[in-house]
Amino acid sequence: MTDHADFINQIQAVLAEIKPALQQDGGDLEFVNVEDGVVHIKFKGACIGCPFSFYTLTMGIEKNLKERIPAIKKVVVD
Repeated sequence: MTDHADFINQIQAVLAEIKPALQQDGGDLEFVNVEDGVVHIKFKGACIGCPFSFYTLTMGIEKNLKERIPAIKKVVVD
């Protein structure tokens, strides 16, 4: 397995821990890609258009990923 594949697996493992909380509220997320330390995700379900999705992104997803995987610079929604 390549280093990039390991990196993606680490990201997906963290996101898998976050997903149940989103799913409890009718939302979800999908990992799209990672490029130069920027993780691209897509919100699904109730997360689309939710007024709190910005806080979910920055205070939940991005903060968690950055704390656990120092190479992550930012998380963006595609």
